Amino acid sequence: MLYGLKIAMRYLTASKAQTGLLIAGVAVGVFVFIFMSALIGGLAVYLVQRTVGDIAHVTVQAPSRDAVSLLPDSAGVLVVQQRVTNQREQLRTADAFVPVIEALPGVAVTSQQIVGNGFLVRGMVTAPVGVTGVEIGKVSAIANIENALVDGSTDLSNSTVIIGKTLAHDLGIGVGQVTRLQSDRGVERALVVGGIFELGLDALDSRAAFVSLATARTLFELPQGISRIEIKLDDLDQADAFAARIAAETGLQATSWTEGNAQLLSGLQAQGSSGTLIKAFALITIVIGVASALLLSTYRRRPEIGIMRAMGASRGFVIFVFVTQGSLIGILGGLIGAGLGYAALSPFPVPELAPPGGLPVDVRQGAYGLAIGLTTLGAILASILPARSAARVDPVSVIGQ
Repeated sequence: MLYGLKIAMRYLTASKAQTGLLIAGVAVGVFVFIFMSALIGGLAVYLVQRTVGDIAHVTVQAPSRDAVSLLPDSAGVLVVQQRVTNQREQLRTADAFVPVIEALPGVAVTSQQIVGNGFLVRGMVTAPVGVTGVEIGKVSAIANIENALVDGSTDLSNSTVIIGKTLAHDLGIGVGQVTRLQSDRGVERALVVGGIFELGLDALDSRAAFVSLATARTLFELPQGISRIEIKLDDLDQADAFAARIAAETGLQATSWTEGNAQLLSGLQAQGSSGTLIKAFALITIVIGVASALLLSTYRRRPEIGIMRAMGASRGFVIFVFVTQGSLIGILGGLIGAGLGYAALSPFPVPELAPPGGLPVDVRQGAYGLAIGLTTLGAILASILPARSAARVDPVSVIGQ
């Protein structure tokens, strides 16, 4: 086998220009494969971060009070217990569930919240808002309000409110000024604007108002319990399994972020399929290139192959020589292409830190090992046809040529 390796190396070094071009072609194909892997993977991370970065991965709420069918009465009429609509659904025993949830592996942070609707009033201007009461010190637990501040701070008290930039502009109000917040229960409080943020999401920038949990209790007449528990995980891809686990262990309604982002997931799947197709074409190009070059080498070296066969070389030995050639081309081209790909992708910031409008390339998702492995396998498969052709050479017919 060492002798066969020597012959394969001799064939490769005999025509350095051709071998160099062949390895360069394989390296370019590997580079395209790695770049597409990094681009498709990075774009998926970028889109998910921009979409899911400021929302909860799992939301825990009280089970919904849907209509319940009871047994028919004595007259044969089916009795139905209607859903209660005049009561606000709430988690009355949240204090018992929160420690259990926080102790689960994979939980990054939890946020107890009271939510409702209301109006912010400033002079003659009134704006509808979605009010969220949060724990003091956890304003940025879910949406990163602190990094999105344009004025003021995220230090909440029972007399302050944090609002979006668009909402502040509509009301003509700034930090330190007083506004009136009226809930859908008719309760009104005078609050000082403590901070103004801009997340880039119109639904939050124009309608969100954050107050303390105590303030929200007063506004919505909720002396005990909360509306929901929002959870962020270390790995958002585990949200579905985590939501199912919480629902099974607590009996509460746990909703994963994927349930409200089906279109995003469908788009990412289509994007991944397109990327796989492009990478497959890159591998096919490598296979065709290697096979063509080795077939040409077979025809050029027919006399030499005939001499080897006449001297007792078996067909298996000839096949080994040409398959070894293909393997070496695949390994060298794969290593060079992977090195170039890593060097070209390294300067790009990871998608989590990519600026708006930047190229969301993720060097971590280059699939370098997979690219080298598939390229080597493709080169080996590409060399089988030329190798079989070389093994069928009749030494008697070619020695005299």
